Amino acid sequence: MPNFDDLLNNSPAEQNNGQLSKEEYAAKKQSEREAIFELSDNAALEVGIDGGMFRQYLDVQSKFDRYSAVNSLLIMAQNPEATRIAEFDTWKARGGYVKPGQNAISILEPYEYTKEDGTAGTGYNLKKMFDISQVDTRKISVSPPPTYSDRQLLQALLSKAPMKITGVENLSDGLGAYTDRDTGEVFVRKGMEFADTFRSVAQELCYAEVERDGKNTADPAFTAYSASFLLCKKYGVDTQNFDFKNAPGMFNGFNAKDIKAELSAIRNAAENISGRMSRQLDAVGKAAKSQDAR
Repeated sequence: MPNFDDLLNNSPAEQNNGQLSKEEYAAKKQSEREAIFELSDNAALEVGIDGGMFRQYLDVQSKFDRYSAVNSLLIMAQNPEATRIAEFDTWKARGGYVKPGQNAISILEPYEYTKEDGTAGTGYNLKKMFDISQVDTRKISVSPPPTYSDRQLLQALLSKAPMKITGVENLSDGLGAYTDRDTGEVFVRKGMEFADTFRSVAQELCYAEVERDGKNTADPAFTAYSASFLLCKKYGVDTQNFDFKNAPGMFNGFNAKDIKAELSAIRNAAENISGRMSRQLDAVGKAAKSQDAR
């Protein structure tokens, strides 16, 4: 007959073996947060001194455009090939299971709290995320992303633009698009290929967003140029002609905090335009579904 008496002799200390006290747990979490903040700082500094790393950051930010610049830096530093991330329980709820031995991608989730003096403060919790490549997805139904024609993408880019946009036969210096700084009107050279038209218009719209934001940037033209790359990358427009080898010069003398602020300005300019585009493209998709249902 089996005997389980030995299990009855555990002391409370033995039962809690391996568990942390409340204070120890708080200290552990603080240490983890500090390590992640340091990781984001190091990633920002790398991006600021290497044009290739700057482009890699933009590649990641374009895939995770809803994530902050800091979290995109963290994703880049931990898994630059990631395409779609979620928490362990989220994947499980969808029918997927994180494969054994996978390293989580740590990001920061902000939360609001009240300080002792009554003012509002912002704290950060760590979130452990896993990319879809780390998940057994055999029981997950993954819908393919919607596809749009070149014309639909360009219409979405132009939709509800906060300035007049006019097609012209020629522009000086071979420019694809030009903004009249006095009137805000954008002139676009006619007859260009789709990718050239999209890139040119996107850059002018991004410049307008940077100016409207009102925050100082190292070089508004560079900020707009980088933001237009994000838009092109997000919507599958050719990005071969983008060149960031001079990017380190834009961050000369910057510390990690300054670089993060610049990256946030780039991200925000693109996101404002992408938001308008998404609403327009959603309307296009709904109209197509309605037509198919008839």
